[in-house]
Amino acid sequence: MTSSLPPAAAADQRAPTRLIVGCGPLGMRVATRWIADGSCVYGITRTHARASQLAAVGIRPIVSDVTGKSIHDLPEVDTMFWSVGFDRTASATYREVHVEGLARVFGALPGRPRLILSSSTGVWGDEDGRIVNEQTPALPTREAGRVLLEAERLMHTQEHCTGTALRFAGLYGPGRLPRLEDLKAGRAIAADPESWLNLIHLDDAARVVVAIASHRAPRELYVVSDGVPVRRREWYGHLAALSGSPEPMWDVTLPRTRGADKRIDPALLFRDLGLTLDYPDSLQGLAAILM
Repeated sequence: MTSSLPPAAAADQRAPTRLIVGCGPLGMRVATRWIADGSCVYGITRTHARASQLAAVGIRPIVSDVTGKSIHDLPEVDTMFWSVGFDRTASATYREVHVEGLARVFGALPGRPRLILSSSTGVWGDEDGRIVNEQTPALPTREAGRVLLEAERLMHTQEHCTGTALRFAGLYGPGRLPRLEDLKAGRAIAADPESWLNLIHLDDAARVVVAIASHRAPRELYVVSDGVPVRRREWYGHLAALSGSPEPMWDVTLPRTRGADKRIDPALLFRDLGLTLDYPDSLQGLAAILM
């Protein structure tokens, strides 16, 4: 029996199609939400073993390496989410993955998908505890920050697509608790204990991505955190107590590997999306994971 719906209405009723490049902790949470909402979700992975794992949870795997010479036969999708982590055991450089690889995927995408890029608040250097938002000039001091800023600019040059960069604060959640192994081993943390830490739970980060994908007209850039900066002394002390680890030790003489003394203000994101987080405070989020 043929459908009585007009073509436009029939098109509106089809399942949304999504592509995730980078099915790590965040990408998998996004995929799970999209699948639950009825979307058809594709996922790019480098290995056949990982492809089998993706297929087992309902993701349609595409085995490809973004750092390879070319990527072919990508499906036409409504949304592409770039959430590629950096594999330090691989031979590719950070730029080869996050700029050259991203450009390769863009060049292979048919249609006019909405692009969502997982970036980082690491594009800012040490801001001496100041409040940082979308209007704050990005002056990265680390290679990773410089490369991610270049990736953001690359996305915004795609004339056939609309794109949103999400500068995520530190992601935490079950199985991903920063510095936990250092705490357990009694290793000193190379940071000022009075400096600020900005975080967001992985589940809430996934909610943000899904909300951006369904928003009628998101902005080109959002900073993403739970909006409650916490002193490192307090957060790592709480983590140590909950995990049964020794009290944190600090070494302020070591060079900081991450320029991280800033307070992220995600007010624009909350205002545009109208989101209420499941974990609005990382100290409460820690307790939910470890208690």
